[in-house]
Amino acid sequence: MNIYHSLNEVPDFKNAVVTIGSFDGVHFAHKKLINRINQIANEINGDAVVVTFHPHPRSIVFPNDKSLVLLSTIEEKIELFRKSGVKHLIVIPFTVEFAQLSANEYVEKFLIKALKTKYLVVGYDHKFGLARRGDFQLLQMYEKEGSFKLIEIEKQEIDEIAISSTNIRKAIANSDMDQANGLLGGHYYIRGRVVKGDGIGKTIGYPTANIEVNGKDKLIPPVGIYACFVTVANHRFKGMMYIGNRPTINAEGKPVVEVNILDFNDNIYDEYIGLEIVKFLRADQKFDGLEGLKNQLDLDRINADQVLTAYLAEVPYHALATISILNYNGKSLLETYLPSLEKSSDDYDVKIQVVDNKSTDDSVAFLKKHYPTVEVVALNSNYGYAGGYNKGNVDIKSKYTVLVNSDIRGTEGWLDPIIQLMEAEDKIATVQPKIKSINEDQQFEYAGASGGFIDTLAYPFCRGRIFDTVEEDAGQYDDTREVFWTSGAAMVVRTEVFKLAGGFDDDFFAHQEEIDLCWRLKRAGYKCMVCPSSVVYHLGGGTLQYDNPQKTYLNFRNNLTMLLKNEYFPKVLLTFIMRLVLDGIAAIKYLVSGKPANVWSILRAHFALYAALPHIVHKRNTHNVFISNHRVGKANDAGKMPYSILMKYYLGGKKTFASLESK
Repeated sequence: MNIYHSLNEVPDFKNAVVTIGSFDGVHFAHKKLINRINQIANEINGDAVVVTFHPHPRSIVFPNDKSLVLLSTIEEKIELFRKSGVKHLIVIPFTVEFAQLSANEYVEKFLIKALKTKYLVVGYDHKFGLARRGDFQLLQMYEKEGSFKLIEIEKQEIDEIAISSTNIRKAIANSDMDQANGLLGGHYYIRGRVVKGDGIGKTIGYPTANIEVNGKDKLIPPVGIYACFVTVANHRFKGMMYIGNRPTINAEGKPVVEVNILDFNDNIYDEYIGLEIVKFLRADQKFDGLEGLKNQLDLDRINADQVLTAYLAEVPYHALATISILNYNGKSLLETYLPSLEKSSDDYDVKIQVVDNKSTDDSVAFLKKHYPTVEVVALNSNYGYAGGYNKGNVDIKSKYTVLVNSDIRGTEGWLDPIIQLMEAEDKIATVQPKIKSINEDQQFEYAGASGGFIDTLAYPFCRGRIFDTVEEDAGQYDDTREVFWTSGAAMVVRTEVFKLAGGFDDDFFAHQEEIDLCWRLKRAGYKCMVCPSSVVYHLGGGTLQYDNPQKTYLNFRNNLTMLLKNEYFPKVLLTFIMRLVLDGIAAIKYLVSGKPANVWSILRAHFALYAALPHIVHKRNTHNVFISNHRVGKANDAGKMPYSILMKYYLGGKKTFASLESK
């Protein structure tokens, strides 16, 4: 995270996506806002920028108001921003002079000139400038003049922010850390410097780190004993924290914050440590002497250790897998098929998100109303399958990402055998289930069937579907085996590997981007598998019908691009020349069949390819760097067949995959 403490330090941001606020506590609603600006910045290849103020504006505008209570000091806020994925943080010194800026000066000097804002994300009730005279309507005027694009936070989310801040303070004041932490989306955080105490704790076997907390307005929980996690030099330990006046040993009653770090005895005087408060254990009390205090601390230690151990066991940091559904104007599909995907796993922790490619129907409203636990990643444009997933999945931290079309109907627990397979071998990068047709449930489905292959000329086909011939499923392809590619209609991929490889090629938009990705991964030594004991059903043709001219254009252009990016040199040159001839034959076939629009699609595909050749060569070189740096084994050609599927199919009469493998 880059931190700037004055406007003089601020660099020239690229397409700055800016949000502004006090962000006290950096709680759950604030984190949603941070995720949104990161998402927008990722979409437009820009910089996400959070602007906050120090000291808090109220302390400057109303210096005699002593009622201000804050959830975080500036040091704590910076650390919370860092953990929340903030890329650029500007901490504006809030002075009397800054407070005197008129609303127009605030916009023109601060937002436009200093920050060069391209996108401004604020709430409908945002107020700014002298006497808070600036409002959303004023910002809209500047937007109309082209100064920046204004993105409004919905009223509901603004209300959530206000409600959360108020309720968090109330919960902490009542020692209700469960409620406070739930609203925070994390643990209440205290950061401070370790200072010398009187050393009495050490004499009874419970040495404590005495914490000096900066910030006179920082909200400290009520007196008592708390279970907490302690971060020392980026290492996390269990601890029990005491807040109070130490009535057993301190006649003066001076309040302290101190923590006993379990299984830790290093000297950390003058170091800054962080405390994450998990649970209130008991109220403060006075004992007859140090022996009575020690006996109680023995019980407190056991209690704190049990609480923290149970927390670590029950609350994993991330779901093991995230199902990511790409949607464009698919409300009816979501209504029909989303319920089945909620039952995708019986054994594993799985969450669901929907990446919306700027639908013009009411898909997003439907999801928010009927599926509030499903996270919606709303993109600002339709980026197609490839770009939509690249931009929509950027914040996924699960070990596995499950890519499914919105017209996929899952069977109960279909993810479990796939995850078991991937957990058993790290070299498996992607796995697909057996994909059957919703309309003809005894048949394989065109988009993937029981695993994908390519021939020597890079034409793709499947077990269960070759060209337009789709087989019935009679269990003939029920063996789990390595394939060359897995279907983008339903595929599970290791999240880290997907990101390291650069994800899908955005330029593909849709069609064969999953084959291109799998080829890249196999060149690095990874495996792609089909797991037919896992079954899903696919409607198919939910976006473009299979003979649609636009689909023809994308398939021909993308397949040739994939060939040029991935095939070995010099074989790529000979293969490409042969493909030119075969594409010409395909064009003649379309013409004879009375489909001139598809002929034009093939011509357009070639024109687009030749114009993009320098770019394709650059991408090939970029992918070679990934392969060199992240190779896990020798290049893996399993599933790349040493024959021409065209010759086998049209001249040899081989219409099924089984017949291809028979002697």
